Amino acid sequence: MILRDAWFPGVVGEIAALHARHYAASHGFGAVFEAKVARELGEFLSRPARVGDLFRAVEGEGRALGSLALEDEGGGVAHLRWFILDETLRGTGLGRRMLGEAMAHARAQGFTRIYLWTLEGLPAAARLYAGFGFVEVERLRAMQWGRETTELRLEWHGAPGASPPAV
Repeated sequence: MILRDAWFPGVVGEIAALHARHYAASHGFGAVFEAKVARELGEFLSRPARVGDLFRAVEGEGRALGSLALEDEGGGVAHLRWFILDETLRGTGLGRRMLGEAMAHARAQGFTRIYLWTLEGLPAAARLYAGFGFVEVERLRAMQWGRETTELRLEWHGAPGASPPAV
């Protein structure tokens, strides 16, 4: 397994497919969700990188098996996006390692706030984020992705150079 830091052939489609399969099973999402992931990830990877951007993709057996990105939004703010692992890699510590590396990158870049959107009903993800100091700041119940869902906005706040809790 290789942890890559840039686009490679198939990564956009394979990461979109990982999201589509996972969220179809867990929350009943369909084509609109998969298309949004593919479109936005493709746009992120094809635009010129910003100073604080970070992209990591797990490659195994010639295909993408996971990803994580930090999108630099300026002003010390980053958006954590497209964090997913193939089900065969969940529980191995790889996700914790990837998030730890992203947090180290964020501290090195001087980010003071990182946010992400996730969904209610993902307890393993909730524990992982909480362990890195993310807290819920907003909860939205809405028709999203063709179903009624509860989306959670989580944030990490830190002073420049501050460390999140050790995990």
